[in-house]
Amino acid sequence: MAEQTTASASPRAPANQPRISAKAMTFTESVIREMTRLALVHGAVNLAQGFPDFSCPQELKDAAKAAIDADVNQYAITWGAAEFRAEIAAKVARTYPGWTVDPEREICVTCGSTEAMIATMLALVDPGDEVIMFDPYYENYGPDTILSGAVPKLVRLHAPDWSIDPAELRAAFSDRTRAIILNTPHNPTGKVLRREELELVAELCQRHDTLVFTDEIYEHIQYLGPGGHIPPATIPGLEDRTVTINALSKTYAVTGWRVGWTIAPPAYTSAIRKVHDFLTVGAAAPLQAGGVAAMRLPAEYYTGLAEQYRARRDLLCASLTATGFTFRPPDGAYYVMCDTRAIDPAGDDVALTRRMITEVGVAAVPGSSFFANPADGRHIIRFGYPKRHETLRAAADRLTGLAQLIG
Repeated sequence: MAEQTTASASPRAPANQPRISAKAMTFTESVIREMTRLALVHGAVNLAQGFPDFSCPQELKDAAKAAIDADVNQYAITWGAAEFRAEIAAKVARTYPGWTVDPEREICVTCGSTEAMIATMLALVDPGDEVIMFDPYYENYGPDTILSGAVPKLVRLHAPDWSIDPAELRAAFSDRTRAIILNTPHNPTGKVLRREELELVAELCQRHDTLVFTDEIYEHIQYLGPGGHIPPATIPGLEDRTVTINALSKTYAVTGWRVGWTIAPPAYTSAIRKVHDFLTVGAAAPLQAGGVAAMRLPAEYYTGLAEQYRARRDLLCASLTATGFTFRPPDGAYYVMCDTRAIDPAGDDVALTRRMITEVGVAAVPGSSFFANPADGRHIIRFGYPKRHETLRAAADRLTGLAQLIG
């Protein structure tokens, strides 16, 4: 079920079977999205896929509807409507003083952060280049690396605090390393990269002439207080070698809008824009008007967002503890990685999550989908909490039956 990021030989289709590419045969469909489909079939509370079940800010809806009524229904500029790019740059400057972004040369608006990452990989990585990823990782990164023809190099995040071993990170770098993928705050673990960790990355990237592709879609969902999230692009030595990837999806509760962007030095942005053009042409024009409204929300919106997610985290974590799961409360994002040994000693994460959906009525994601070696995640499942309190309480009520199910 879990994706595989490497293959010892190019797989071949059996005789008389339709032929597909060797690349596509090395990974599966998204396990996360599969759990959502199963949850819908069985009426389970969906704590698997990370989408909110509450409304986005009214300002975004009003702006998008007004744009449609004004007939903003045709292509925007391929790399993003000028007003939206200008507002992205202005928000960056307000949020991170000293970080200046040129909206004309350094931003490419994409169809969500998912397209932003694959466009970046295809634009800046050549077949045979090595790309470093931290393991566990968000499941899209493995296929992105394979589809771009690169070779993944994995560095373990060590439980329970998901720490980085500096010696292991140093050993992963070589003269073949083209890029390192960062995700902070991190999905699935909730880790927020510290300044000293980013400074180590900067040292190694400068030494080996390596790029940073950083997914910061959860930048405002962190529980460490002001300054808890540090964009890698603001670290000395990474300013000119970082592609920052973000989107409206998580911060503004519009995961279905599929509006994202990259921020990168002009030469890299030019390459990303070309690939983006031939992948999707452009993101939805009226929804970029909604993005303008999003970028103009006051600072209080982000403070409140973090407080609201902290409350959701604490509500879910209390019920998970009562159920018998063990975990480290996340510092950011909106997921909890749970150790299942007390509940499922045999360690079959796939079977456990399927039984939870069909017999308990709560959907989670099997941990194996986040590891290059699925066996590393067999005692782990991931819950998400971008939900209304009543949804989380409904899940908690259902989880009380889990012990009886396993017993």
